Amino acid sequence: MTVLTAIEAAAARAAHEERADALTAAHRERKQRGEKHAVEDFLFTYYPFSPARLRRWHPGWRVGYEASADLDADGNPVIADVDEAGRRSWYVESPGPKAVRRADVGRYLAERASAFTFMTRLLRASTLTRRRPEFGCFGLHEWAMVHGLTEGQQRHEDLPLRLTQAETDAVVERENLICSHLDAFRFFTPSAAPRNSMEPTRATQVDNDNPACLHVGMDLYKWAMKLTPLLPSDLVLDCFEHARDTRVLDMEASPYDVRPLGYGVVPIETPRGKAEYVRRQRELAAGADALRERILAELEGLEASTPVAR
Repeated sequence: MTVLTAIEAAAARAAHEERADALTAAHRERKQRGEKHAVEDFLFTYYPFSPARLRRWHPGWRVGYEASADLDADGNPVIADVDEAGRRSWYVESPGPKAVRRADVGRYLAERASAFTFMTRLLRASTLTRRRPEFGCFGLHEWAMVHGLTEGQQRHEDLPLRLTQAETDAVVERENLICSHLDAFRFFTPSAAPRNSMEPTRATQVDNDNPACLHVGMDLYKWAMKLTPLLPSDLVLDCFEHARDTRVLDMEASPYDVRPLGYGVVPIETPRGKAEYVRRQRELAAGADALRERILAELEGLEASTPVAR
């Protein structure tokens, strides 16, 4: 195991906090003003992870660090996730004059065995080397979420539709809905859900997740956060940035008009729009797969003590 000195650990933490703060600054400022952003706030409203949690530095399970790095000159903790005795959550500490902290791998694998097994199975199954990507969905999940609605019922009530409601419904009705992602499908309207080619469930997620799906790629951020503190924080932030970039295409290809927010339009109701969507989707799928492989590489050598399939 690599061990960082207190100076090295403090520098790594500071660099991580600076990067995390820059990535969340706009969201935090909007929240103070009571403002919402339909595109950028998604990563904080859909996923249950606060900017403060994203800001916590973790070196990963292969790296330990001198515990004194968590204290200031007066011996007070400089990190948030410690108890009254100075113990850091999900960490163990070796005794000695230069105590070393490292991720509590044993506790994680014992207490989160089922979740760990599910996540690793899902990640392995959805790599591009194991599953052929499908590029024919064209982001229609967002369209299916507004099918048949009346004015004021849309999820993003502050954004207008690019087309009329009737024209939007017509797009859904003439296209093939092939959404395989459970957490997108569950928001389909009652009139759109029966039009989908399948009915994704949690039990079939490992078998269904499409490596090219935008939401599957965005979910890498969710899995990375849930795998904390086993993963290094730079990888978690890379997943966050990928999810943020993916959300842009997700909304530019949606039925909503996001041009007032400074974004473009990918008109998937046209051949030109479909071609642009697939081109950008391929790029994002490649980026997601690189992150997926990095996560799996970091987890290599770990196995839940009591694996339970989901």
